[in-house]
Amino acid sequence: MRNAQYANRSDGGFDQAAQRFVGGFAGLDIGAPEGDRTGYWSPPANDNRPMTGFFASLSPAAQEAALAYLGEEPNIGDPAFAPRPGSFMQTFSGRKFWPLDPRADEVHIEDIAHALSMQCRYGGHALRFYSVAEHSVLMARTFANLDLALWALLHDAAEAYVADVPRPLKRFLPGYKEAENKVMAAICDRFGLPREMPERVKYADECILADEIRQAMVKMAWHEEHATPLGVTLQFWDPERACEEFLLEFWNLSDRMDRSVG
Repeated sequence: MRNAQYANRSDGGFDQAAQRFVGGFAGLDIGAPEGDRTGYWSPPANDNRPMTGFFASLSPAAQEAALAYLGEEPNIGDPAFAPRPGSFMQTFSGRKFWPLDPRADEVHIEDIAHALSMQCRYGGHALRFYSVAEHSVLMARTFANLDLALWALLHDAAEAYVADVPRPLKRFLPGYKEAENKVMAAICDRFGLPREMPERVKYADECILADEIRQAMVKMAWHEEHATPLGVTLQFWDPERACEEFLLEFWNLSDRMDRSVG
């Protein structure tokens, strides 16, 4: 099942961040199975520490002792851990994520939803706050096909970890596109999507520009280059609403996909 990674947990309580996150949706019907919204929260792994090489050969008790001793930077300078390129970033949920070494099991939908809901499109130069999360939801809701809708919802998900860089700058940043592609590949693997963006999603992403620049930007001559709108109406949700709508759409699509193959 596509929702397997969000199955109900039996491993005890959540940390404070999880409690605040889930508590923020109290009273909302967001489509979780049997009303159990906490079942979708995947609690942080043990600092995302890779268990390879010498470390993997240790007994469980020795591994626990090593993890307790190593502290904040276990994978730097210790032969028990395979070094990872670059540095980690702390995510909204209190996890570690290495943008230069992305791994599917370190991708979490609550981190994506929160980060995208806090980022304004067009480098912040819109007339009103208009988030990447809202952009993604509006695109997803134009597709009847569930697989295309999920790809549309997550098409900018890598920006949760590498930020939304304006197009005129992005292509001149060495290494950015490679890093973005690697993160997107990990996201696709996490949520069961093909790594190649469908052409219809690419086309929708181009068309929605016509809607956005006419509704959220000061009018300029170059807007005429984008004459085929997708036909959406921007809502200008605040970050909290955008996050809720993004998660609602994700859970709704995932649930419908599960039922369609069940």
